[in-house]
Amino acid sequence: MIIVDTAIKARLATGKPVVVGMIGSGFMGRGMLVHVERHMKVLHFAAIANRNVQRAIDAYVAAGIAREDIAEVESDAAFAEAIASGKRVVTPDPLLIARSPAIEIVIETTGAVEHGAKVTLACIENAKDIVSLNVELDATVGPLLKKKADAAGVILTGADGDQPGVTMNLVRYIETMGLRPLVCGNIKGLQDRTRNPTTQQAYAKQWNQTPQMVASFADGTKMTAEQAIVANATGMKVSQRGMIGREHDGHVDDLTAFYDIDQLRALGGIVDYVVGTRPSPGIYVLAEALDDNAAFYLNLGKLGKGPLYSFYTPWHLTVLEFGLSIARVALCRDVIIAPKDGPSVDVVACAKVDLKAGDVVDGIGGYSTYGVGENYEVSRTERLLPMGLAEGCRLKRDVSRDQALTYDDVEPPHGSMVHALRAEQDALFPAGVAS
Repeated sequence: MIIVDTAIKARLATGKPVVVGMIGSGFMGRGMLVHVERHMKVLHFAAIANRNVQRAIDAYVAAGIAREDIAEVESDAAFAEAIASGKRVVTPDPLLIARSPAIEIVIETTGAVEHGAKVTLACIENAKDIVSLNVELDATVGPLLKKKADAAGVILTGADGDQPGVTMNLVRYIETMGLRPLVCGNIKGLQDRTRNPTTQQAYAKQWNQTPQMVASFADGTKMTAEQAIVANATGMKVSQRGMIGREHDGHVDDLTAFYDIDQLRALGGIVDYVVGTRPSPGIYVLAEALDDNAAFYLNLGKLGKGPLYSFYTPWHLTVLEFGLSIARVALCRDVIIAPKDGPSVDVVACAKVDLKAGDVVDGIGGYSTYGVGENYEVSRTERLLPMGLAEGCRLKRDVSRDQALTYDDVEPPHGSMVHALRAEQDALFPAGVAS
């Protein structure tokens, strides 16, 4: 943080803020925009692409931008002219942002797997750095997209403020001290795999979110995608399908006694989650000392006698921290979180209800499926269907509630980019060679 705030001050002194393009202006995107406009003058959100252009206009207005200073465009020429005249731009076409030489960095906020894949590829092809809030996409084809970004010489990273980024901040800190992380955990207040948009409608309305988004939190799919991203960034595994996921009405420090350290070491560390543990809604990392000297001073520092030591961050502040991610990438060339190499953990689709032959699977946070974590080698060997590929698939046979779907159970949608990317990723990283 000291390095980032120093870099921000230096950039502000030039009088030239970082020019940002945003894809999507939903709940998170809008909140981030308002916060940045009020408190982070180092970032200039010059353009927003959203399929519903009025929502992009409304986001700018909420952030204090006068309507007459917002230009709606649908061509590269009009985009360039509006930017040059000092207007803020809204457009239904995200490719205009990807292609614009005026845009320095892109933040992708949609959470839509197919759309996000198209946008991310376009940004990579046009040499744009990308900060992604799209954990669903990252958990599905993130290792492949990272390879493509590296080849193009651009950064593709997740964000601080989301739990994976916050976890990776702590992992980096722990490793820099010479300790070994063995558990990376997510603290949840609720976990109920039966939740759907109907059950979550009232809560969603209260917080001005979509029922599907809230359902993806409640049924565990979003959290599982987040933990898969952490696993892929660290090389960790899951100790069982779905993770352990115990309920514990106590403090996160208590968790040091709940894990088998020999199993953790054998797996190279695991990702996990807990429900009801304090402090919520943060993250925890359990680590071991690598020598007696470190163990002595950890004990002196009141972290106990080991062999596991508890570290945690008691918050993740989403829109208040997302701007920091943009600054870290643009000014410090710092990757917040990205796959280490090949996949370690997959998010696989399980039936939320009894599914019948002929049914078409709806999207993440819907009525048909929820996602659970499985090690990549198992997922590939058993031909399990990644959650990010489930939407639009038609069932070829009945699948019972809580059963994992396989590729053999479904007929994929025609012409899907993310299905093609996943096939490319699977070919690039055969089972058994993940990091």
